[in-house]
Amino acid sequence: MANLLLGGLWTLSVFAGWGLEAFCGEGETPESCVDRLTVVSTLSGMFAIVAACCTLGGLLPPVMHRYPQKSLILVGAATASWIFALGVLYVGGMVGR
Repeated sequence: MANLLLGGLWTLSVFAGWGLEAFCGEGETPESCVDRLTVVSTLSGMFAIVAACCTLGGLLPPVMHRYPQKSLILVGAATASWIFALGVLYVGGMVGR
């Protein structure tokens, strides 16, 4: 459940405009803010892709039933990747602000 919530937070931050609201300064032009957040979102997106694949792989029923330890490792790696993706998004947004 935590991975789905972290994934939802990342998705809303990147695609629903939450990142623009949070990280665009008042003195900054909208074009430069969008350009900066595009770069940050792309870097963060690489970790989000890994996290999504690990989440999907760890939660597949055949993997969960046959290899429970591997499933837990995949879910743990997914959680770490989601947190890292959100961290890159946050730090990248705050540095440019």
